[in-house]
Parts: sequence; C-alpha cells; structure tokens
Amino acid sequence: MPISVLNLNIKYFKKLYIAITLVIAVMIIGVAGYIFIEHYNFVDAVFMTIITVATVGYREVNELDQVGKIFTSFLIVFSIGTFAYAISVITRYVIEGEFQLYFKHYQVNKEIQKLKGHVIVCGYGRNGKQACEQLRSGNEKFVVIESNQKAIENMALEEGLLFIEGDATQDEILAEAGLERAKALITALPSDAANVFVVLTARDKNPNLKIISRASEDASEHKLKRAGADNVIMPDKIGGTHMAALVTKPDVLEFIDHITGRINIRLEEIHFSSLPENMRNKTIRELEIRNKTGANIIGFKTSDGDYVINPPPDTVMLPDAKLFVLGTQEQVSKFKTILLQ
Repeated sequence: MPISVLNLNIKYFKKLYIAITLVIAVMIIGVAGYIFIEHYNFVDAVFMTIITVATVGYREVNELDQVGKIFTSFLIVFSIGTFAYAISVITRYVIEGEFQLYFKHYQVNKEIQKLKGHVIVCGYGRNGKQACEQLRSGNEKFVVIESNQKAIENMALEEGLLFIEGDATQDEILAEAGLERAKALITALPSDAANVFVVLTARDKNPNLKIISRASEDASEHKLKRAGADNVIMPDKIGGTHMAALVTKPDVLEFIDHITGRINIRLEEIHFSSLPENMRNKTIRELEIRNKTGANIIGFKTSDGDYVINPPPDTVMLPDAKLFVLGTQEQVSKFKTILLQ
C-alpha cells in the first residue's frame, strides 16, 4: 500500500482502535466484576454486563448486594462515556467524510501509479502552485508532494489534482510519486538544503530526469547545479529584475507578459525526434510551418546546445536540434497534427 495512504490509514484506525479497545475493556471489567463480586457464572456475567452498559432496563440476574450496586453504578457511568466516544469516532469518519477522504487518497494513489512521463512538483507553496497552474494549462500530467496539512486539505478540494502527503526528501515518497517513470521534477521547497537533497536523490534514481529547482540564496545555485539540477530559478531575483525592466523597457516586458500570460497563445518546443521522417534534415524554409499553420519559428537550438534567435530560412533541422514555435493554440495544435501524420 502507498505510504501516504498507509499514513492516513494508520491515523484513521488508531482512533478507531482506541475506541474499540475501550469498549472491550468495559466489557472485560464488567464480566470480571460480576464474577468476582456477585459470583455469577460466565454467561450470567456477560449478560449482566451487556444489559448494564446498554441501559436496556432488564432485571438483574440476581439481587445485587451493596458492593454490586456500587460497581454497577460506576460501570454505567464509565460505559456511557466510552460508548459516546466510540460513536463519535465512527460518526466523524463515516458521516463527516474522513472515511471517504481515506478512499479518495487511495484512489488518487492508484491514479499516480498509472502515470508515466509525468512531472513531479515538490512543494505546493506560492511557487509550486504557480508551476502547477502552468503545467495544467499546458495539459501536462503532474503529481504534487506536500507535507503541510493545511495545504493538503486545500488540495483535497481541487478536482482532479493528484497529490501525495509526505516529505519530498524521503526516497520512499519520491518513489511513490513515480520518480523512475517521470520525465521532469520541479522542487519548490522553502528550504534550499531540502531542495539540494531532493535534487541529489532524484538525479541518482533517474539520470535522464529534467530537474528544475527553486533557490533563495545565491550560494545555493552552484550547489544545486552540482547536485544535478538542470535549471535553478531564484524567484526573488527574477521578480526584482522584472520590476526594473518594467521601468527601462515597459512595452517589451508587457508584450512578453501578454504572450506568456494568455491561455490562447502558446510557445512550444519541437524536438527533432518529434518530426516525421519527411520533415527531418530539412531547412526551415522547406518545412513551410508558417504557410501550413500560421505559426512562427522564433528560435532554434542546435545539437551543440547553442541558441539561435529568429533562425534564417536555410537552417537545417538536424538530430538533437529543437525548434521554438510561437502561435495561437489553434495554430500550434494544427502543427502538432501535421507531426502526427
């Protein structure tokens, strides 16, 4: 059973176990008391205990002496509190929905086990939530790892959000999220040390994984890169640079915000391996992407990793190269349809 479901299962059955134990204890005390105090046989002691704790009002098996009456009085008072607690536990988990929440967690984990080529997001804070929104808008499959109970409760209310309750620095939790089957990992934990630990573990378990990490301190960037992160993002630095750029070149930044913020506008990367055979090893002019779809090729990444802005028409699409295509959602979808032909 997955660890997060097991943890929830333990929490549920721990309270239920306490309630059942108390009920059994009351029964044992009652039976033992009537055997030793009133000298009842076992069957009569069980019967007397049941009618006492159930307060059904039947007559005693035999007339009670003074000690027996005092014992019965204490047994009634103690059993009322015990049974009230047991009923409240059962009511809470069945009627108030926590029992259903357990099964929801179980179903979510079953869905996670089916994922392949997905993205793992560690942390559902401000940055993690923004990453999830972007992934959702790009129709990417992803699963979130979060340990904060309040965040877990909020995520449980979101329809279709796959998440795991646990510490992302633990190997078992990452494995439960399908680390070996994932294509990328985004770690946006508030602690740089925790992010370094996640990156180290993820890189060791999945060498081909694309890893993007958040960092708060400048010194952490180098450590995260050495640990195996492909990209390190510093939100505070990016935010300050962005605000300053709005002063020095406001129209350019607002145009970029317009492109990246609008759902109907897509910027996609197309790898050489995604192209059909008849489009490989051809020039951008020969691909005729603009004429066929209306989308524009605004960038090119060579097989050596160099970037070319606004590549010339005679640029050849060679193995390991990438195209960066900008267009509306309809134009990009049309281009993807061509790729599948």
